[in-house]
Amino acid sequence: MKEQVVDSANGNGRRLLRVTPGNIRNSHLYVRDHYDFFPSDCVGPSRKPRSGVCHNIELELDGLDEVVATDIGVNAANGKPRGFFRGRHWVRRFFNRHKIAAGDLLALDSVQPRRYRLSVARRASENGHSFIAAEFFAGIGLVRLGLERHGWQVVFANDIDTDKAQMYRHNWTDDDHLVVGDIHKLDADSIPTCDLFTASFPCNDLSIAGRWEGLSGKESSAFWGLIEILRKMGTRKPPLVLLENVVGFLMSNDGRDLEQALVALNELDYCVDAFILNAVHWVPQSRARLFIVASYCVGQNRRTTATESTARPNSLVQFINLNPQILWNLRKLPPLPKPTARLQGIVENLPDSDPHWWNEDRANYFMQQLSDKHNVVAQRMIKNRKVSYATAFRRVRNGRSMAELRSDGIAGCLRTPRGGSGRQILFKAGRGKYQVRLLTARECARLQGVPEYYRIDVPLNKALFGFGDAVCVPAIEWIVKHYLTPVASRLPSPVA
Repeated sequence: MKEQVVDSANGNGRRLLRVTPGNIRNSHLYVRDHYDFFPSDCVGPSRKPRSGVCHNIELELDGLDEVVATDIGVNAANGKPRGFFRGRHWVRRFFNRHKIAAGDLLALDSVQPRRYRLSVARRASENGHSFIAAEFFAGIGLVRLGLERHGWQVVFANDIDTDKAQMYRHNWTDDDHLVVGDIHKLDADSIPTCDLFTASFPCNDLSIAGRWEGLSGKESSAFWGLIEILRKMGTRKPPLVLLENVVGFLMSNDGRDLEQALVALNELDYCVDAFILNAVHWVPQSRARLFIVASYCVGQNRRTTATESTARPNSLVQFINLNPQILWNLRKLPPLPKPTARLQGIVENLPDSDPHWWNEDRANYFMQQLSDKHNVVAQRMIKNRKVSYATAFRRVRNGRSMAELRSDGIAGCLRTPRGGSGRQILFKAGRGKYQVRLLTARECARLQGVPEYYRIDVPLNKALFGFGDAVCVPAIEWIVKHYLTPVASRLPSPVA
């Protein structure tokens, strides 16, 4: 990614180059996304003319007191620019002089027409992380889990909920970068310069189960707090922003809320991408979520037409293609993994005497709440020679509280237990008997792909709120692996 250029032809402006492992290995610098930063005639022939006549540019090499003349060669086979400066000896000298490592950020400043200065802008962090992130609406830190398992470092976090902050701090005790408070009251100057901002902002006003008040609602309007921070950060704003919310965002106010949010990102010089990931591709939970990736894209080529895929279903493709006024930049994504996980793989093996299991009266009352259709499924499970598991939610149907069973080995979407309606029930049956209880906090953690070392030492209701509002960790890891890291590797960020 390139930073904004101001009148580069007259000797102003800067571009930032992220050093990749390939750069180190081959002693070159990729500039394929920065051709507009150089005079158009500096793309030379496949070989330099013997006469030495060529439309060079000059590079001042910081730390070497050296000026080299170079250009951008082309591929003799296809005539396309090769994507890096010609000549490698001077690149190797510069790398050796500054002990350049993959992940380091180099600055290329235009000092006068046809003359540039190459220097070190920022080092990759000392603990081995190449990229750093800030986590807004951090909740219990599951986005952080996904990022850090793939080498990213979270250096700032914010959430307004003190109960979730308690769980967060129980799991990250080595630092105190979590700021608890309203995002609208954050000071943009106090937020570190990062490669990525993440924001799982409240879904209450966007969800089908919510109030449908949209981005103007009391909770979901917190999105505008993030936009204001990005605006105030100016050139320090991150090159990447990751948003997560319910799929209902697509339909909120007939799509106008999503359009409004994406246009707000466009106005900050971000192009946007969108895809939908269901947690069921990694864990036994049906949990579809809409993800937006905004990337700084001034002057870059963009992919603007969507086609249907496992990550972009028809409803999303239609939204993208029917909104050409939005500045899209769609990345080609690999197919999502085939769902294989089943409920029995996350269930805790609790003895029959464990107090989590409901007593006979309460279990019988649950059975009485089943409709005839769901009771048939339950009786079939009870009579089976093998023990199997199902989940259930209580719902109000025609003024009556009913229990609806799901027996395909997949849990329903975890929710926050407001008034008890969101607490998912586990039904265990087989060999002529059955047992009923609520899912435990650890089982909810497993349904979100949370590793066993994650500490859960808060009361059950607090834990259920935390996990019900959280993201699926393997889904975040998939995004990091297939989207954020590859894009961040070639899109340098502003310098702190």
